[in-house]
Amino acid sequence: MPTHSPRTLVAAPGTAEVLGVPLAVSDYEQVIDWMDATIAAGERGYLTAAAVNLVMSAQADPQARAAALGATLAVPDGQPLVWALRALGHPRATRVYGPDLMLRFCAHAAAAGIPMYLYGGRTPEALEQLERRLCERFAGLQIVGAYSPPFRALTAAEEERVVSQINSSGAAVVWVGTGQPKQEQWMLHMRPFLSAPLLVGVGAAFDFHAGLVSQAPHWMQRSGLEWMYRLLHEPRRLWRRYAHQNPRFIVGFARQYVRHRRDPGG
Repeated sequence: MPTHSPRTLVAAPGTAEVLGVPLAVSDYEQVIDWMDATIAAGERGYLTAAAVNLVMSAQADPQARAAALGATLAVPDGQPLVWALRALGHPRATRVYGPDLMLRFCAHAAAAGIPMYLYGGRTPEALEQLERRLCERFAGLQIVGAYSPPFRALTAAEEERVVSQINSSGAAVVWVGTGQPKQEQWMLHMRPFLSAPLLVGVGAAFDFHAGLVSQAPHWMQRSGLEWMYRLLHEPRRLWRRYAHQNPRFIVGFARQYVRHRRDPGG
């Protein structure tokens, strides 16, 4: 694969750390402005909509940690992460939910003529359904390519083909929906080879917008109970994640909060 020399990126919104992972203290407008500026400048980076699962995976898995810390910008996708930022003295912190960020940017991209590529989806058919629904919802949206990878590591030849397809598509944004931390590890690995200015990991957004999985009601999202809704709808796939990660996050952040109270400037 060809390699590219790193470039200095456009200044991203300010961040604060939750359990060692820097999270943006921002809102949708600021994040989309940063995405626009990065594309306009021809720079290259990757953004992740970080859930509690990614933050906790970064505590236990060195590869997940490298991928989370390698992101040019990580936004707080989960409401508990927003509460954590506010508890640490950042009252301006707001949730930047990956599925909503994708929809807001699609509306912007349709008006601005920004070409996009979709990488992910449970099956090729599911990815086709996602593409069709997005194009129906946003008139003029340019989706210039899509690929649903297999549930295994790509071979070197497959990686070469993916790089060639994405680069030849002319996409400015590559949306990545393969789940955390897998998608962050893919973005970290592939970032040097892809010419698109932005790779954006949005996890379950592909399933939601394709109509395969229903989203939690807004009141559950605001109350930090989205995990409960998703667990009730996909227990086999998600019970281990939530049973393991959620208690660890509560304990880990409680320790960070105590340290913060003892030494607010530390």
